[in-house]
Amino acid sequence: MKKSLVLVMVMMLAGSFVFAGGGRNTKGDSTAAAGTADSPGWKANASTPVTLDWYVNFSWFSREWGQSLVSKYVTKNTGVDVRFIVPAGNEAERLNAMIAGNTLPDLITLGWWEGQIGMMVDAGLLEPLNKLAEQYDPYFFKVAKPQILGWYTRSDGNVYGYPNASTTPADYDKYKGLLTSNQTFLVRKDMYEALGKPDMTTPEGFLGALRLAKQRFPTVNGQPLIPLTFQEFTDTGNASFQSYLINHLAQPHEQNGKYEDPNLGPNNPELVRWLKVFRQAAQEGLISMDVFVDKRAQIEEKVAQGRYFAMMYQVSDMQAPQHALYAKDPNTIYISVDGLRNARKDPPKLSGGAGISGWTLTLISKNCKDKARAIQFLTYWLSEEGQRALWYGVPNETYTMVNNVPTLKPEMQSLNTTDKNKQEIEYGFDATYWMLMDNMWRQQYPSELAPSMEQAQNWTREYVTSYAQYDSLDMTPGTDEHLIYDEVQRRWGRDLPRLILAKTEAEFDSIWNDFQKFKSDRGFAKVQAQQTELMKANKVKLGIK
Repeated sequence: MKKSLVLVMVMMLAGSFVFAGGGRNTKGDSTAAAGTADSPGWKANASTPVTLDWYVNFSWFSREWGQSLVSKYVTKNTGVDVRFIVPAGNEAERLNAMIAGNTLPDLITLGWWEGQIGMMVDAGLLEPLNKLAEQYDPYFFKVAKPQILGWYTRSDGNVYGYPNASTTPADYDKYKGLLTSNQTFLVRKDMYEALGKPDMTTPEGFLGALRLAKQRFPTVNGQPLIPLTFQEFTDTGNASFQSYLINHLAQPHEQNGKYEDPNLGPNNPELVRWLKVFRQAAQEGLISMDVFVDKRAQIEEKVAQGRYFAMMYQVSDMQAPQHALYAKDPNTIYISVDGLRNARKDPPKLSGGAGISGWTLTLISKNCKDKARAIQFLTYWLSEEGQRALWYGVPNETYTMVNNVPTLKPEMQSLNTTDKNKQEIEYGFDATYWMLMDNMWRQQYPSELAPSMEQAQNWTREYVTSYAQYDSLDMTPGTDEHLIYDEVQRRWGRDLPRLILAKTEAEFDSIWNDFQKFKSDRGFAKVQAQQTELMKANKVKLGIK
């Protein structure tokens, strides 16, 4: 409730600043040459330098512009230099402060689900991309995907952000068998094989494997083995126990025509069954207390040390340590295996990519000092030239064309798999600057995966499923439904660790029942009804019956 009220106040403050003319200059006049429907504007303005401030709402993003070969190449091509702004601590606090002070920078990238997007739109803090494109760069409409623009068109007829990593329903059909999922269950290869490749699909087999791993491998290089870990816990829960687990258990996201939010502790018998397995694991010391406090940096450090036996974790977030493990000993990497099946042992239904909504949205603020160059910069990234630079780097330096296919040079491929950090800092290809990456663009050039990653990713291909109809079901900030959703989400974030750390099954049942009662008492049915209507609208938009 407290956070939601703060957000409402921020929105009101933002509006007052806008209408009072406070904050930065919002005129954004440009002397840049406009593009046309046949020629992008960035080509016409490459010789005129401009610096755009780009806020990235992820505190873990640590790359800079101007050091890497790719960033220098892009600046040479477009004339655009970039100054990244990254929050040092709490992302929401930094973003809310910029909104309230009307100090939003030129470009903003944040998760599509963030409530501040609607706030910024309502307060008039963002430029419609379609209008900027019409005025300064009609070529934008050639490189932007119509289905994505349709998906993100708001009720006022405007599009305020463009996503990265978007996968449309048509893409799932077009690239069936080629798409991979990040929703992986991983084990350390050498340990798993030494244990005889135990069946971890049942609660009994799962717990048995963890017990045996702790018994056979009590320490790793003098440090205690951590038999099981997850993604990081936050104040709203943990993705490993939410959509990841629901999808591994092949559970539907709707029942009797109503949407069942997998991120808010749905009263699902299979979910309860497996949460009790994790409770038992914690009681037996198979889940370290570090798991509840470690952030991504600490998790990656322990992956690099090989201290985990099993992980419910997205493999793309551990590329650098996985590469490091492979370089030292290929048998110590983490691989995907069957695990966590429902009682019928149905195969999992894993989310492939981020769906049509993508992962993040990139926006242009009203404060933008040069709106023409900003929309032209977006056009560049979405174009063939931009995506090729993003994924493959600089021609003849990091890649060459082989039979009309961009192909990384052997030394670049080797560096990318053995020292990911060095590659990103010095060269910057392979989506180092991921803010407008188009994963589907890369599917036209099927390439070999890094040896350290190929098994973990290839394993998921046959299980990839589209969940596009469940995208963008977020509540409007300030509404009763949003306040209820926020309260329930935070209660779930509080109760999830308590469920896993419950000393007895009876205590687990008590916490679970209290949580479900809390949802009911707070009026969660209103949230479910609103989400169901949004889901139905999505199905109409996507042509799903």
